[in-house]
Amino acid sequence: MKPLEGVKIVDLTSYLAAPTTGRLLAEWGADIIKVESFKGDPARRQAGVFNMPMSDDENLAFDYANFGKKFVTLNLKSDTGLEVMMKLLEEADVFLTSNRTKSLKKMGLDYETLHAKLPKLVYAQVTGYGDKGAEKDAAGFDVTCYMARGGVFGTTVNRGDAPLIPTNGLGDFSVSIFLASGIAAALFNRTRTGEGDRVSVPLQHAGLYTLSTGIISAQYGNQYPKNRKEVPNPFNNMYCCSDGKWVCVCLPEYDRDFDKLTSTLGIDTSKMFAIDPEINICAKVNEKSLNTQVVDILDEAFAKFTQAEVLKMLKEQDMPCEPASTPLDIYEDQNCWDNDMLVKIPYPSGDKIMPTGPVHFDSMPGAPEYKNYGNMGAQTEEIMRDLGYSDADIKAAEDRGDVRGDTSIFA
Repeated sequence: MKPLEGVKIVDLTSYLAAPTTGRLLAEWGADIIKVESFKGDPARRQAGVFNMPMSDDENLAFDYANFGKKFVTLNLKSDTGLEVMMKLLEEADVFLTSNRTKSLKKMGLDYETLHAKLPKLVYAQVTGYGDKGAEKDAAGFDVTCYMARGGVFGTTVNRGDAPLIPTNGLGDFSVSIFLASGIAAALFNRTRTGEGDRVSVPLQHAGLYTLSTGIISAQYGNQYPKNRKEVPNPFNNMYCCSDGKWVCVCLPEYDRDFDKLTSTLGIDTSKMFAIDPEINICAKVNEKSLNTQVVDILDEAFAKFTQAEVLKMLKEQDMPCEPASTPLDIYEDQNCWDNDMLVKIPYPSGDKIMPTGPVHFDSMPGAPEYKNYGNMGAQTEEIMRDLGYSDADIKAAEDRGDVRGDTSIFA
């Protein structure tokens, strides 16, 4: 039995952070119904931004945040559409949303209103900036709230360069794990109190949390952004090899590993000691500002070997190092396949590779099976029947524009 089997979730989400939370919960066994407006989740039309196909039968840019969900299309501005929504919520354990609170209040779907009617319901929401202050109702995306305002762009850049260009949704996928953990905690607490709770994750706060080390250490003079030539420990750094590929070396004990790394790379340490007799002591390297000189020497040494040669030499000496992998490299990484980190999903253009959720349960061995329940509104009629609506009621609601059945968003 999967951990969340039997848990029912109503999903009113768009784009990536909150939808992917739902996908994770579906992997863990939850039954999820995604409610969309007649325009649908805008993410259905985003594949072109990622240079990917965008059609009814192949739209991985939408699917990877929405696998395992049944799709219902409702006009929540209509009485019947809202009535169907409330019936869904009455049967649900969790309401998952990324809509702004101001919009939810207009529909009577804000936490205070729903908690009064459905006290056992767990209410889970992704926000941009939090619940308080002047920006509580401002629109937010991971690139603006998490990456920019949350400090990731400004902190992780190699000082003097332009900010990094991340893959879309880098912050969103972190947020999905944060919110999923909060939902699980709220569901557990409900077993003790009998009452639901509101769980929220602001994108900005999530960005700050991931940068905790930088934020706390900056108070002690550890300023960001940094430059790779000035890192406190030159043995914890990125180095470019002769083939233009980069390796990440992580040797926290500089003093201990000085002889080991320099001999492995064939560095003449007499030249280093000529610069300073204490160049093999990390504290002295920082005290005397020798960081750049050490990195320059290492740059020259690494540049004599290909990435593969460096990895082989260092790993044979049990020195932690890894390639700076690209997606194309990751497809060939056997460890990813051995540990079910990746899965192949069939599409008309061929099998496509997608990362699985990173939380592993011994009770759920192997890679998850991902199910696509079809077009927007594909299960509207089926679910309305389950809620007690007759076929005549459903047709009348469709004719009035209150609900919509199976529909191609590209029609």
